[in-house]
Order: sequence, then structure tokens, then C-alpha cells
Amino acid sequence: MFTVKTLNKISNVGLSKFDEAKYTIDDSAQSPDAIMVRSAAMHDMEMPSSLLAIARAGAGVNNIPIPKCTDLGIAVFNTPGANANAVKELVICGLLLSSRKVTKAIDWCKTIKDEGDNVGKTVEKGKSAFAGPEIKGKTLAVIGLGAIGRLVANAAESMGMEVYGNDPFISVEGALSLKRDVHLVKTREEIFKECDFITVHTPLVDDTKKMINKETIAMMKDGVVVLNFARDLLVDDEAMCEALASGKVKKYVTDFANATVAGRPGILVTPHLGASTEESEENCAVMAVKEVRDFLENGNIKNSVNFPNCDMGTCVAVGRITIAHKNIPNMISQFTKILGSEGLNIADMTNKSRGGYAYTIIDLESAASKEALDELRAIEGVSKVRVIK
Repeated sequence: MFTVKTLNKISNVGLSKFDEAKYTIDDSAQSPDAIMVRSAAMHDMEMPSSLLAIARAGAGVNNIPIPKCTDLGIAVFNTPGANANAVKELVICGLLLSSRKVTKAIDWCKTIKDEGDNVGKTVEKGKSAFAGPEIKGKTLAVIGLGAIGRLVANAAESMGMEVYGNDPFISVEGALSLKRDVHLVKTREEIFKECDFITVHTPLVDDTKKMINKETIAMMKDGVVVLNFARDLLVDDEAMCEALASGKVKKYVTDFANATVAGRPGILVTPHLGASTEESEENCAVMAVKEVRDFLENGNIKNSVNFPNCDMGTCVAVGRITIAHKNIPNMISQFTKILGSEGLNIADMTNKSRGGYAYTIIDLESAASKEALDELRAIEGVSKVRVIK
């Protein structure tokens, strides 16, 4: 029986995918096998020794202490692409709102509600103040071509925009999923200079932190519109406010409200609504539950942010163990030597690495003994040994 702790409200559509015969869902569990989380901060949280996995029902994992989890052998999962359509739709909405002065027009219409029969005449006189350009024919830079960025690029191209994309880490599959008229460029700086609209869709890492800053804004076209529905710290808010005040930037659209941007002229702010759709929350929860179940029940890893993808299918062997360990020489030979000395025959095995860490799944023709498991755990560089079966 596995215990899953929820730190936030998780869609019941996803939680219902846990087999009631095998799982207990408890938001107050002290010794959970897995944690399901959305936005709750975990950096100051004590990780119980029972904890095997953390699943983030969403893409970003800034609220989870990844290095600490990795050292403890705790697999951290996210759900890339599960909320991509929801974010894409809001980005397209942001493009339109920033171009057509829709929000100002809505606010103005509220002021004429008491004019009775004269409303129509007032509208005809006043509507010209809210005219704005179409986005068709304008240039759009999409920085980051992951699941969301690709959808945005394709949607914008379908709406008649000329789209430029940049992502040095785009996969072959990702590139093939782009419409053929999307232009791929090698550096961000190339499209800073060319585009009327710029939207960012990258993870927050050292290379991308505040990548929209005083220096990069200076490279952009006068009157550019910048959109950020990815991570708050991708944009230097102080530099953005200065650029808006000077007229260099026409509009800034962000999904990350804070004291610097909220209520500022020229900035359209939404309260982190990118993935806030019923469909998105359900998709993320379902994907996260599937990842956790496969990991707990079979030892397989898919969409982990700290360990490599590693899959041996459904466990049908007599015994299966998994080992989370550092990616250093002679680890596999130590594993096989210990198992062999205990009279355990290996039926199948796979080992995958990711940076400084690795993960090994071993199927055995008989159940592993306590002595063998203790010896494996004692190897320097091994962080977690699990018995799946």
C-alpha cells in the first residue's frame, strides 16, 4: 500500500487514477511514499525518509529543492506539455489585447453606462480613440520552442504573423512539429532586432534569468511589445518599466503580478492564469499520477527533472530492484559483483545517466536478499535502493 500526500488541491480527475486498493491519499501524511504538489513551497520542508517521489502537476519546479532531492535519491517529476494549450490560448489573447486597446475600450464603456439613449452616439464619437493595428503581417519572436512555444509559433503563423523562433536545445521532433514557414534563428539577439512582438517561453536557468534587460531591450525595435507567460524572472521588471516610460517598449504583457508591474501604465498584468483552466489542471493531474504510479509500481522513470528517463516496462520478473546513484566509473560492476556473490542471477538490466547522476533497473530471477540490498546501499555514491518486487 502506497501513501500519497497532496500539498495543494489536485484535480480529482487525476487523483481518481490512483487504484484505491493500492493507494491512500492523505494531505496530512507524515511518512508518504510520494508527494503531489502544484505551487506549494517545499524548499524549507523536511523530506521524510519514506519519500520516493515528488510530482509537480505543472511544468515549473522552482518551488522544489531539486539538488536536495537528487542527493536523497528522490525522483522529481513534472508534466511538460499538459498545460501547453491553456498557456498558448492566453498568449494569443495577450497578443490581441496588446495590439487592439481592448482593455481601455472596455473600461471606457463602463463610464458611459448611464447615458441612456445617447450611448450609441457617444460610442460613435469615442471609438476612434481605441483603434489599433492588426497582428496579421507583424513579426513575432518566440524565444523557447518547447511544448508551449511551438504551439504559440504555429498559432501565430496561422493568424498571418511572420514568426521567428529561437531554441538552441530544440529536439528533432520539436523542429518537425513546427510549421514550415516558422523561421529558426540561432541566437536571441538576431530576433530582438527584427520583431514587433517578442514572447518568451524558456525555463528559468542562469542563462535565461533576466534575459530581457536594459541591454537586450536596447537591441529591440522601437515600439516593441513584450509578452511573458513563462517565468517572472525572465524579465527585469525595473528595466521594463524604464523602457515603457521612454517609449522604447509599447506594451508589456505579463502573467506575473507584483508591486513593480501591477497598475503601471503600458503593462497588462494577469494573476498567473496561464494554466488556470479546468482542462489544464485535469491534464496535469492525470499525467502526474501516471508518472508516480509507474515509478512506484514498476520503478520506471519518465519526465523526471533530476534523473534520466529509464523504462523496463511492467515488472514481470520474480524480482526487481532500482538503484539511484552517482554517475561515476565502476558502479555497475560493483552492483553485479554483489548480486553474483549472493547467488542472484540477473535476468535483465538497464542503466541510464543524466549529468552527474544515474539510475539502474535490475530484474532478477529470484528475490534480492536483505544482505545483498544492504551491501548495495553501502556502496559510496548510492543514494537510494528500492525493492519493486
